[in-house]
Amino acid sequence: MKQLVEKHPLAIRWFHWVNFPVLSLMIWSGLWIYWANDIYRIGWGQTTLFKFFPQSFYDTFGMTHKLAQGMNWHFMLMWLFFANGLLYVLYTLFSGEWRYLLPNRHSLREAWQVTLHDLGLRKTAPPVQKYNGAQRIAYTAVILMGVGSLLTGLAIYKPVQFGWLTQGLGGYEAARVQHFVLTLGYVLFFVVHVAQVVRAGWNNFRSMVAGFEVEDVPTTGAASPVLAQRDPDAKA
Repeated sequence: MKQLVEKHPLAIRWFHWVNFPVLSLMIWSGLWIYWANDIYRIGWGQTTLFKFFPQSFYDTFGMTHKLAQGMNWHFMLMWLFFANGLLYVLYTLFSGEWRYLLPNRHSLREAWQVTLHDLGLRKTAPPVQKYNGAQRIAYTAVILMGVGSLLTGLAIYKPVQFGWLTQGLGGYEAARVQHFVLTLGYVLFFVVHVAQVVRAGWNNFRSMVAGFEVEDVPTTGAASPVLAQRDPDAKA
């Protein structure tokens, strides 16, 4: 028989779906700003192996000469990003959801098992949990990255008013590098996250939309659909 198993509370789903477009638009508007002084590259001396980003990239996506527009959008979205992140952290603290999100002493081992399984190097699937070790580490890292982006962003935005913060981060240029690297981290997280969602299938995606998964359970009597509460740390 089919059983509906609760997985994600409504609040978690709202925070997730608000954060995704806000962060995406912040990255997009950030590229408008970066175009005005796109100095970062991979290389040494006069040798450049890779440049962020070639002029053809800006021309293709219409990102040139939009510095003022990009700054307006970026700083407006910053407040939404901050408010959504703050509410999310407060919710996890007061609801007890943090117990399922923070890494524990088994997380590193579980994350390694998940990685090997996803790469096809380990046949045995990791234990079924609400959040496995890799997810716990990744989601906690994203929260810390959000704090880092906020602090480095303020240091860049108001280097005089927040002089103590800018200096604490190593100066204006250091804060800008850190802000840029954190942005690359978000992009990497997006790519891996979307790949994992596609790999997990529709049932997993539905849990973040509707809040439940559909599972097959052995029929022991009169069959009727039920809504069950999964133990987040239960193993199968």
